[in-house]
Amino acid sequence: MFRPKLLFTSLAALALGACSPQDPQAVTSAAIAKSVILPTYTRWVEADRQLAVSALAYCQGKENLETARADFLHAQKAWAELQPLLIGPLSEGNRSWQVQFWPDKKNLVGRQVEQLVTAQPQIDAAALAKSSVVVQGLSAYEYILFDAKPDVANDEQKAKYCPLLVAIGERQKQLAEEILSNWNNNDGMLAQMSKFPNQRYADSHEAIADLLRVQVTALDTLKKKLGTPMGRQSKGVPQPFQADAWRSQSSLTAMEASLAAAKTVWEGVDNKGLRGLLPAEQKPLADKIDAAYAASLKLFGSTQRSLTEMLEDDAGRQQLNDIYDSLNVVHRLHEGELAKALGIQLGFNANDGD
Repeated sequence: MFRPKLLFTSLAALALGACSPQDPQAVTSAAIAKSVILPTYTRWVEADRQLAVSALAYCQGKENLETARADFLHAQKAWAELQPLLIGPLSEGNRSWQVQFWPDKKNLVGRQVEQLVTAQPQIDAAALAKSSVVVQGLSAYEYILFDAKPDVANDEQKAKYCPLLVAIGERQKQLAEEILSNWNNNDGMLAQMSKFPNQRYADSHEAIADLLRVQVTALDTLKKKLGTPMGRQSKGVPQPFQADAWRSQSSLTAMEASLAAAKTVWEGVDNKGLRGLLPAEQKPLADKIDAAYAASLKLFGSTQRSLTEMLEDDAGRQQLNDIYDSLNVVHRLHEGELAKALGIQLGFNANDGD
């Protein structure tokens, strides 16, 4: 007797479901994955492919040192843009360490590169993949091209380090291609951030929470990357050699690229970023975060000198302090008010305990 009523109720529920708007968090997660994260990963792959070509061309004498260094800086910027997007495969295992080794408080990069070129003078990418993560990535590549000890402007020295340089270029290309392939698999991150539930996320809220956690960790890491060489963890004594890209004097450029990438997750494309999830009554918070990003990026844009040079005088140190404080504002807004407004419990971030 109750079956017709039950059937009617089910059909009504289906009809209502069809009319109801799509889950905004699912729409936002999918949009960020497709329009922000995936293009950034694709640019990283392209930059690493160019890095592999560049290493070979440089070592064959078809490219000069200046061009090789420029290709490295391009790859480093592409990597910096990924910092707020380290979600999924690249955040697991020790993959990110295979790209950049930081912090390096004991100059492990320099020491292990020197040991490796002596122990395996004709190393290739396959052998490198089995070596320490310290020598597999951009930090070791930077050491070879920019440090005074390898001195690759000297032809004899260049011949000594070139097999490792080529191996790193190839290794980075392979790693980037593998990660991008994982993203694009049928059940890869792109799919997992677009359709719910799945084996990674029970619902879209979990995906948004994961995105915000990655943002908060990246912003905290930016503070560490600036604060450590400034001496904020060493009683105010500057530690310029603790900057993540001190050899190439490109630390501030990389940090600015990371912050700009974080802003793209916040804004999204067509307003389908984290900002778009805030209800109308949270407009003051959205405006506050907009202003915080703008202020910090403006300060980065006003720097005319390298981090090392700025640490050498009071005016430079004050400018760095202003940048640090601006980063702290962006970080705290994400960690506190934004997380609360989105109903997200952050828990520990990847830097806790560092």
